[in-house]
Amino acid sequence: MRPATATAAAVTTLIGAGAAAVAIGRYAGDAALKASAGRPLPGDPWLTVHATAPGRITLTRCLASLRPGTYGIEGPGVHAVVGPVVDNAPHTADTVVRCLERVSHGTLPAGARVRLTPQLHVGDPRTALGIDHTDVDVPGELGSLPAWFLPGARSTWIITVHGLGTTREHPMNLMPFLRAQQLPVLGLAYRGDAGAPRPPDGLGHLGDSEWRDVDAAIRYAVRSGAERVILHGWSTGGAMAVHAAVHSPLRDRVSGLVLDSPVLDWEATVRALAVARRTPGALLPLAVRAVQGRTGVHGDRLREAAGAGGLRVPTLVLHGPDDTVAPWHPSRELAGMLPGMVVLHPVPHAPHAAMWNASPAMYEEVLRRFLTPLM
Repeated sequence: MRPATATAAAVTTLIGAGAAAVAIGRYAGDAALKASAGRPLPGDPWLTVHATAPGRITLTRCLASLRPGTYGIEGPGVHAVVGPVVDNAPHTADTVVRCLERVSHGTLPAGARVRLTPQLHVGDPRTALGIDHTDVDVPGELGSLPAWFLPGARSTWIITVHGLGTTREHPMNLMPFLRAQQLPVLGLAYRGDAGAPRPPDGLGHLGDSEWRDVDAAIRYAVRSGAERVILHGWSTGGAMAVHAAVHSPLRDRVSGLVLDSPVLDWEATVRALAVARRTPGALLPLAVRAVQGRTGVHGDRLREAAGAGGLRVPTLVLHGPDDTVAPWHPSRELAGMLPGMVVLHPVPHAPHAAMWNASPAMYEEVLRRFLTPLM
């Protein structure tokens, strides 16, 4: 082969390999940028329904189906709620029996494929919980953001912000508790959610742009009579709450933060979500670079939260060492860097954004003690 021909072939090969690498990186990055509700997250395997009986359901036995606590289960056309494992119920070695608390819709025939989800309720506060609410529109920079407003007697509002793989239905797990504390609640849907404006690039930004919708919710609450707000965020909603508490022009109205499984290390979360899409380990750095290149996501969130001009309000972090989406080590570091300001409550045996599900009574008692002086 002549030198010029050989050089051209080598360049073509390199260009082709480079283009393939970019395409693979974009595909892997989509696991994080398009992590829509209903798509399983790491640690949420599909399970098979083996049988049902009054108040009982038999599922494939694995670490996920053995988790303690209360969870939703969902699959094509079905949503139900399961409670604790029934240890004394007859079962085979490869199955586990749990309490079947209710079926929201659909059926659970033998052979149905389902997965656990932290989201217990479907619908809205009125249809799911019997709690009166008002549908409101929060003016945001991209357009109107739908939200539920649950009235309460206090002047401190709770703004709830869901995270990856869920919708604003997820925070409904806590709404009966918050209502009992007489706290007004604003349950926010943000850009990319159903009924909310679509992001200009069609992608999620892991909280880096979405936090401005939380800022819009703070402005709405203050205009509507709130003297103070407490931001309660799950997963990327936790990252959004941190951004808002640090950067919002109304950050002086934020009197506290509750962060459940916050995404404080976005690169680790991108890698975890890419792995869930079966991306080979060698390609994970491409996924991270693809996400950064397409969205501009950058910066050290831990340093932002703990540095000069960072968090200056009481913050409760509920996080577990078993989280495979948002590692809990940054939460531990944040508590260590801001002692007295940030309190970390570890929750063992809980998957991502399911700290309440693993132990509802414990979660609500910890939350009650944190909220009481801030009300």
